[in-house]
Amino acid sequence: MGGDTVPGMSPDLDALIAEATVDCYGDDEQLTGLFTMIDENVAVPYDTTILGVLVTVRRLELTVDGRIVARCVRDGVDQRISLLDLPLPDPAPDGGEWIKAYRRWRER
Repeated sequence: MGGDTVPGMSPDLDALIAEATVDCYGDDEQLTGLFTMIDENVAVPYDTTILGVLVTVRRLELTVDGRIVARCVRDGVDQRISLLDLPLPDPAPDGGEWIKAYRRWRER
């Protein structure tokens, strides 16, 4: 499944969550499953805007405290920003549906 979505159609986020967490027990394993799919499917680097400032997302990371963060760079400054707080650009990068699925999973 991964990044294979039909242009113009929304992916079924619940189906993506189910795919990423199929053999997972508990939230920690589910988070790891979702991060794995994000890491394998989201095309980085990509640019987005936060607080009116254009930044480049260089990579995505899973932190020891159980968050997925984007490592953002601008003018030589490197900062980690929660994937929950970072707006997706329009159009979203390839694999962006996995970020949306992670956000839905976190809302439950």
